[in-house]
Amino acid sequence: MSRKIQIVEVGPRDGLQNEKVLLEVPQKIEFIDRLRAAGARRIETVSFVNPRRVPQMAGAEAIMAARPPEDGFSPIGLVLNARGWDRAVEASCAEANVVVCATDGFGVRNQGATTAEQMAALAAIVARHKAEGGPALSVTLSVAFGCPFDGEVSLDQVTALAGEAARLGVAEIALADTIGVADPWTVRERIAAVRQVAPETTLRMHFHDTRNTGLANAFAAVEAGVDVLDASCGGLGGCPFAPDATGNIGTEDLVYMLERAGFETGYDLDALIDTAQWMAGLLGKPPAASVSRAGGFPKV
Repeated sequence: MSRKIQIVEVGPRDGLQNEKVLLEVPQKIEFIDRLRAAGARRIETVSFVNPRRVPQMAGAEAIMAARPPEDGFSPIGLVLNARGWDRAVEASCAEANVVVCATDGFGVRNQGATTAEQMAALAAIVARHKAEGGPALSVTLSVAFGCPFDGEVSLDQVTALAGEAARLGVAEIALADTIGVADPWTVRERIAAVRQVAPETTLRMHFHDTRNTGLANAFAAVEAGVDVLDASCGGLGGCPFAPDATGNIGTEDLVYMLERAGFETGYDLDALIDTAQWMAGLLGKPPAASVSRAGGFPKV
């Protein structure tokens, strides 16, 4: 099909943030290096959160100092507030991904702030970015398909946030199925609706496979014209503040599906499988991603 699908690798951040095993900074750096060797170009490498709340994300500044941006490599830092933005700027991230929760229930538990307070923080960050420069900005709307505390999330809630982010001038908006409750038909509906309110904004999708719908949702997004998807090597992932939320769709699963169909991803499937199995050894559990267990096809 010769259509390029960009896969943003989130394993070093979303993939590790819910793991019981705490990796050392050199191990995290090796994970990043292995992902780069496998073809990852945009990688969510760090999260600028309080390490007392999320100890898995400790060492962000050391990781960024060791692996700064360079040609062909765009490290992304997750940002929740003004302090996180300051840290992302100081660490010279190429990109800062600001998270806004679609519900107050999740926002207060995850970030200690309501949705309105998070949108105000986003507006302040955008204003500073316009005045002072800094990393490229994107926003992720978390629990955009359902919340573990507030239940169903309406289409109006999502489009209101996306429309406001677009009016602020954010260049990329991600819709995140943080707890894995979306279905392909709802995915298509929300993509269409967000495009109506943010027609000039790049749309990215972030799916978890909690209920075994992650790849089906990714398929629906690609069919709807989305060209940027998040994924996590090995199917790692989950949120410490979302009960029973399991991993992201596996990067190797997504790469296999897309390239089998003729899309281009720029990833080396065998290298991804090797990386997933290496990480599984560090974490002491098998990869969740199916392709790392079954291998690619046809066998060489």
